[in-house]
Amino acid sequence: MTRKILKNKPLVEAIFELQWELQERAPGMKIDPHYKIIVGRIYDKVSNEYPYHEQLPTASMPDEIAGYVVQHRFREGKDKWPLIQIGPGIITVNDTEGYLWEDFEKRINQSVNTLFEAYPDAKNNLKFNSVVLRYIDAIAFDFEKENIFNFLKEQMKTGINVYPKLFEGTGVKDQPLGFDLKTSFVSTKPKGAVHLRFVRGKTKESDTLLWETIVQSTPEDVPKVQDEIVDWVKEAHDLTDDWFFKLIEGELLRRLE
Repeated sequence: MTRKILKNKPLVEAIFELQWELQERAPGMKIDPHYKIIVGRIYDKVSNEYPYHEQLPTASMPDEIAGYVVQHRFREGKDKWPLIQIGPGIITVNDTEGYLWEDFEKRINQSVNTLFEAYPDAKNNLKFNSVVLRYIDAIAFDFEKENIFNFLKEQMKTGINVYPKLFEGTGVKDQPLGFDLKTSFVSTKPKGAVHLRFVRGKTKESDTLLWETIVQSTPEDVPKVQDEIVDWVKEAHDLTDDWFFKLIEGELLRRLE
């Protein structure tokens, strides 16, 4: 289903993350033996589209403890989005306000192809253990003046109730100082798990309700080859898109249009 593009879309960041197995060289010490090679190879292949290279402070970490930590970032220009990140055993594609699914999907597919082309003997050496598609959205919310429980129930069809008598005669205010609600469910298409999280946060110094929709493969069902990864990501997006519009349907959707 093709959805309309929201004029006031609440997206903070869209993230694709792919991880592969590291090799254990000593007990508790795992490394990617080809990592130093593929950083340069990947940059050579993406530099036309992402010419600006950032070496992150994490690049100084010893190899033995750097597993799954991004160390290099490739952008179109300084502070520009979207971007690609790479570290030992991990590659990500990230986008923010300018996100459009068709473009993001293309960049994901390109990054996966680039990884297979850059990694030595990828068919035998790349063994994936995790694929994640994650969306972080945010809307302004005054936790001091508004009731978050009522908002979730009335605007996002998500009911949660803290027993009202807990606050009677105790001197405890019924407005939560902190708020973090996370639930996880088994997904069959794509195979994995879907996580939904609502949390109090800040964007540009303003109080917000952040919500995350995350689809994550399970280790036993992680895609093995390029075509499987592409299909998994498309199914994960279809699921997150469906959940997003079901959650905001009604008054909140009208606010965002």
